[in-house]
Amino acid sequence: MSLVARDIAFAYPGREPLYDGFSLEVEPGERVALVAPSGRGKTTLCRIMAGQLEPQRGEVLVDGEPLLGRRPSGRRALPVQLVSQHPELAFDPRMRMGASLAEGAAGRSVADALDRAEETGLRELLGIRGEWLSRFPHELSGGELMRFCIARALLAEPRYLLCDEMTAMLDAVTQAEIWHRVLAIARERAIGLVVVSHSPALLAKIATRQCPLSGRR
Repeated sequence: MSLVARDIAFAYPGREPLYDGFSLEVEPGERVALVAPSGRGKTTLCRIMAGQLEPQRGEVLVDGEPLLGRRPSGRRALPVQLVSQHPELAFDPRMRMGASLAEGAAGRSVADALDRAEETGLRELLGIRGEWLSRFPHELSGGELMRFCIARALLAEPRYLLCDEMTAMLDAVTQAEIWHRVLAIARERAIGLVVVSHSPALLAKIATRQCPLSGRR
């Protein structure tokens, strides 16, 4: 049981390959930090491992099955979820936050999804206030929107969570609070984490191991 990126090669048109033959395996409950200078493809790799980009070569597997062959259907979402660093871009500006949160629970009505968020304690753990649910994205702060991003991803009941500079735009106190709560949920559910951050101190505190992002042959 693991999330595997195997022999990944990817290049944007007209550019040098970001990686050519990169592999990574993440076990349930493991917290892996991707380490590389800016511009070396950490965000791109997260998108590949979340099924949002297809590599030129290689594959992403979950428990030995191709991730791209496991499209969400019915009440099941993909077992890998990505939370990126720009929560303000993650929501439909015309949709109220309660409806946006419900998108994480594939196949559930908004009411059922909000009930699920309440039953699982996600709202309480992430500090999402009831009055926020009826607001639009522009009426919330970056920190409040990030709480919704994380809750929506966790509402999908992922086995693996990819955290790409997840708290980079937040103040130190809010960062510490959110990470404390995310790690508590990850430990409880044995969720594997892939973490990208420019803060060595944060990675040293969170990660169980570090993986240098290299793979050019």
